[in-house]
Amino acid sequence: MSLEEEKQKLIRAAYVPLLLLCIIWLIKVFEFFGGTSFSDLGIYPRQIEGLKGILFAPLVHGGWLHLIHNSVPLVVLATALFYFYRFMALKITILVWLITGLCVWIGGRSYCHIGASGVIYGIASFLFFSGVFRNNIKLLAISLVTVFLYGGMVWGILPLNSEISWESHLFGALTGLLLALIYKHEGPQKEVVAMDEDEEKDEYPYWEEGNLIDADNDPEMKVKSDDHTLNTLCQAIFIAN
Repeated sequence: MSLEEEKQKLIRAAYVPLLLLCIIWLIKVFEFFGGTSFSDLGIYPRQIEGLKGILFAPLVHGGWLHLIHNSVPLVVLATALFYFYRFMALKITILVWLITGLCVWIGGRSYCHIGASGVIYGIASFLFFSGVFRNNIKLLAISLVTVFLYGGMVWGILPLNSEISWESHLFGALTGLLLALIYKHEGPQKEVVAMDEDEEKDEYPYWEEGNLIDADNDPEMKVKSDDHTLNTLCQAIFIAN
């Protein structure tokens, strides 16, 4: 895959995250100029009227600072998810969104829970643990970058600040871990090593755990990123921070 094709792939991976961010910002702008608040769309644990928050709470933020703090990690982490796990990224995002919200509704404090931080924690957790479970060098690199840049997020899952929905953070992180475990055999797998010792093996250029892999017939092999693309994305993450 050429450099230009890799750039286009990275741009396409950002489509959904940027669209989601635009919706979130438009809602806050509407609140600001309309002199209203959509906080009633938050999650109210164990209340029937609070069930709608499972769908809408990540779209609503308490203030501009709250929104700004969530914007960069949401786009960066979600773009990484859609880049490296593009065939399952939308499914993972939806599951993180819904499962985290449901868990907050069941086990959260009697408090209005709003904001996209639960989704952010879920995606970050999935990226980290998925790289570990798959033992893929490139995905492990993304795991390390995630820890390096957002490792401080771990404090957010502890009840240290009563004004923060640490329940959303905790349940998001646990959801990401659970999904990484459930779907560890779906999507990109452990890196394979090219074989050049036997001409007969040229028809099957990859070997993985004793099994021959036909890259032409394996769609996941076709979407694995090269080292240049990994470096490009990591640099973009550093710049964003």
